[in-house]
Amino acid sequence: MKRENILTGSPWEDKMGYCRAVRIGNIIEVSGTVAIVDGEKVKADDAYAQTYNILERVEKVLEDLNVGMKDVIRTRIFTTDITSFEEVARAHASFFKDIKPTTGFYEISKLVAPEYLVEIEFTAVVQG
Repeated sequence: MKRENILTGSPWEDKMGYCRAVRIGNIIEVSGTVAIVDGEKVKADDAYAQTYNILERVEKVLEDLNVGMKDVIRTRIFTTDITSFEEVARAHASFFKDIKPTTGFYEISKLVAPEYLVEIEFTAVVQG
């Protein structure tokens, strides 16, 4: 099967040797994705805005692969503050309320930079 790597131009892709997503056949794995914290729309203390931003960005990556959020079967959500559950869940539900992928919600001690509160990984399977 053909492997398709999706690159987004992030400096981390070359620095770390990874890509945003890999598609092989009907399986798509999306790397852990954090928000673009701009200090205005997405702030370092806003778990809802960070989660929503991540979901919007991954939705675009999936669209570039001619699939959609409806194809996501699993999310893995990592946070540095488990008490942000309600905000993260609200943002997640705004994309997945009717799709209902499996998920996990994990508190970890740190992400790659202190302004990141949430990181999400995705698995999608294209039907048909």
